Amino acid sequence: MRSTFIGKSLSKLYVQVLIAIVAGIALGHFMPDLGAQLKPLGDLFIKLIKMLLAPIIFASIVVGIARMNNVHEAGRVGIKAVLYFEVASTLALAIGLVVVNVFQPGVGMNIDPAHIDGSSVETYAKRAEQQGGAFDFILNMVPNSVVGAFAAGEMLPIIFFSLLFAIALARAGKPVEPFVDMLDQFLQGMFGVVRIAMYVAPLGAFGGMAFTVGKYGIGTLASFGQLILCLYLTSAVFIVVGLGIVMRACGLSLFKFMRYIKDELLVTLGTASTEAVLPQMLVKLEKLGIPKPVVGLVLPTGYAFNADGTAIYLTMASIFIAQAMNIDLTLWDQLVLLGVLLFTSKGSAGVAGAGFVALAATLASMHKIPVEGLVLLLGVDRFLNEARAVTNLVGNGVATVVVARWEKAIDMRQARAVLDRGAAFGEEQPVPVLEPVAPIVQMQK
Repeated sequence: MRSTFIGKSLSKLYVQVLIAIVAGIALGHFMPDLGAQLKPLGDLFIKLIKMLLAPIIFASIVVGIARMNNVHEAGRVGIKAVLYFEVASTLALAIGLVVVNVFQPGVGMNIDPAHIDGSSVETYAKRAEQQGGAFDFILNMVPNSVVGAFAAGEMLPIIFFSLLFAIALARAGKPVEPFVDMLDQFLQGMFGVVRIAMYVAPLGAFGGMAFTVGKYGIGTLASFGQLILCLYLTSAVFIVVGLGIVMRACGLSLFKFMRYIKDELLVTLGTASTEAVLPQMLVKLEKLGIPKPVVGLVLPTGYAFNADGTAIYLTMASIFIAQAMNIDLTLWDQLVLLGVLLFTSKGSAGVAGAGFVALAATLASMHKIPVEGLVLLLGVDRFLNEARAVTNLVGNGVATVVVARWEKAIDMRQARAVLDRGAAFGEEQPVPVLEPVAPIVQMQK
């Protein structure tokens, strides 16, 4: 009986990933040289998922909007999503700013900017310069070539093209329905490939954790313990209190929702990238009773524009560097920083380490905090990245629920039934559908 229970537990993905994370930390600590060489395992898994992201994002957005049969409905959903993204990001930035000023993790380090070797962060600084201003950000959303955007896996241009193509199909109506059905079948095939790829998720989490601990050492946690603790606690407060209140207002439990996506949370923790679980999140949110049009539009867009964890990290990291270098920032300086971060925090698109580039862009725009200060965070960024990735994942899942609830397009009975059941991605048992979810257009009449 006991062996049966253990065997059943070990067959679950979240248990396998949790064991892999613990094993990776242990290997990285006791055999750091070997652990530092296992980075390709984590990179391989992320690369395996990334090769599927472009077609999955394209098909999800196109099928979702095209089946609305009403461009105005798609526009309304998109506007509500953007409004929520801005409110959530601003709140996250403000919370990070308050916490870092209260606890002041960088005070007392007394770092002299003149003695910092900035050569190790030149790559990030150059990438930040290439991002340009707000106009360049908008301009870069339009791909030079659709094929090139898909080949490079550039999320924002793919989303932009997918939206235009979906609107064109929605306006065309019935003549293109067979093509939309074919895209839907293609999407289901892609999800099948994802299920196969997820078999190596524990290996990716193991390699990612072994590399992090092996290369940077657990001692790094002690050196920057206050900053790490502040970020993790702030992220936890934002999720539990902020997002918890939002979910409660929607009539659902945040803790049950997090239990429902526990596999994705652990994979994100191990790989430090939300991209690795985007396909599974699309499926799970649909199973929650949210129509495909809402899921297909809100979730991929949120990956690019709703990075709550990255927002918290950017404010705390910027002020931390200033505190460490004894740079006095006035209230006005910090408000300006907040305004700059509202732009630079966009477009991270779930990529591991993208927050570091956004931080470089922020410091370069401020001209008050030296970009070379990034050197202080190089050794600890990977540990910080895991916290912001998990926060981004939960934030985008909640955002999709909020927009669906706002649109009155979520089957609440099915959502509560699924969350109570805590179904896992890929389970063979069907999720009980208590009541069909009507199309958005019909539900608004």
